[in-house]
Amino acid sequence: MNPVLDYVIPAHMGAESLVSRELGKLDLQDIRTENGRVLCRGPVSAIPRMNLRLRTGARVLIALGSFRARTFEELFQGALALPWEDYIPRDGKFPVKGYSLNSQLHAVPSCQAVLKKALAQRLGRVYGLNTLPETGSLYQVQFSLMKDVATLMLDTSGENLYKRGYRAQGAAAPLRETLAAVLITLTRYRGRDPLCDPFCGSGTIPIEAALIARNIAPGLHRSFSAQRWRQIPAQLWKEAAAEARDLEFHGAYDIWGGDIDPACVALAQHNAKLAGVADCIRFETADAAKFTRADPRGRVITNPPYGERLLEVQEAEALCKAFGRAAAKLPEGWSLGVLSGLTDFERAFGRPADKKRKLYNGMLRCDFFQYGV
Repeated sequence: MNPVLDYVIPAHMGAESLVSRELGKLDLQDIRTENGRVLCRGPVSAIPRMNLRLRTGARVLIALGSFRARTFEELFQGALALPWEDYIPRDGKFPVKGYSLNSQLHAVPSCQAVLKKALAQRLGRVYGLNTLPETGSLYQVQFSLMKDVATLMLDTSGENLYKRGYRAQGAAAPLRETLAAVLITLTRYRGRDPLCDPFCGSGTIPIEAALIARNIAPGLHRSFSAQRWRQIPAQLWKEAAAEARDLEFHGAYDIWGGDIDPACVALAQHNAKLAGVADCIRFETADAAKFTRADPRGRVITNPPYGERLLEVQEAEALCKAFGRAAAKLPEGWSLGVLSGLTDFERAFGRPADKKRKLYNGMLRCDFFQYGV
C-alpha cells in the first residue's frame, strides 16, 4: 500500500463540518468538505484510528481514483487502469455497489456489471486466473458517479459506523447513533452539566452522550472489514485501540433518560450495559409532559416522535405542545435541542428556536431546534 492514501468519509447531510473537525483532531491532512461527504489524506495507520474513533462519520473509504466516465467504455477503461491488485488478493471477494447522480451513466446495475468485469479482468490477468475464487476476505468496492465523474473506492468499515455494537435490538424508529452524536456535538456537551432525554426510546442519545463524556471510542466494541486485510498489520489495530483507551475519562456524570414506555426503558438499560456506560446513565419510566429538573443549569437533547414516523401528525403536535409547556418551566440555565420532522414544530412547541439546523434522519428531512444557546 502507498504510505499516504486518499479517503472519503460519507456524512449526514448538514453534519459535514463536524466530521471535518473530527478528522482534524485525528491529524488527517488536506481535509475538504463536499455535500454528504468529507475528503482527506493520511497514512495507512489512519484506517484503524478513524474506524475506531469517528463519532459522526458513516464509514471509512479508500479512494483509489477518479476519472470522467460518460460512457460504459470510459468507465471500464478507467477502472481497468487502477492497481486493484495492491489491495485485493487473489482470493478476495470484491462485490460492487454505488450510486449515480446527475450523470449520463444513470443505470446503477449496469455500472456495477461493467466495474465488476473490469476488476475481474485486471485481477485475473495479474494472478494468472481465468476465474477468481472470491473465497477470502471481503473487499467491498464502492463507486460514486457525480456529474459524469466516477470515484472508485474500497470500504474499510464493513457495516456502517452507526452500528456501534451496543444495540442488540432496536425500538421502533430508532435514531442512528451517528446522528445522535451529531446532535450532542452541536450542543458542545462535554459531560460537565446534567444531560436529559425525555423521549429516550432505546437510549441512543444518553448512551452517545456518555461515550462522549467519557471519551470512549465508539468503535471499540465492533469489528471492521479491514481488520481481515493482509495489507493492514494487526499491530496497527492494537495500537489504535490502546491509544483510544488511554484517552478515556473516568469521572462522574449526570445523564438521564426517560420514556413513557417501560419496555423502552428496559431496552435502553440493556443497551447501556452493552456499551459499558450503564454506571453513568439513569433511565426511568417517565412522562415527557411532566418533565422537570431543579438543577440551575443543564441540557435537554431529544428526538420526540413525529407524524411520519410513529404517530399521526396531530398526536405528535399535541405531545410536542405538552412537552413545550414542561420545558418552559426549566430554570434559565438550561438549554434545549430538539430534533423534529414536524413542519410546524415551533408553533406546536410554543416558541421560536434561537437556532435551527437542517439535518436528515436517514432519508427523512428534519430540523434541530436549539433553545438557550
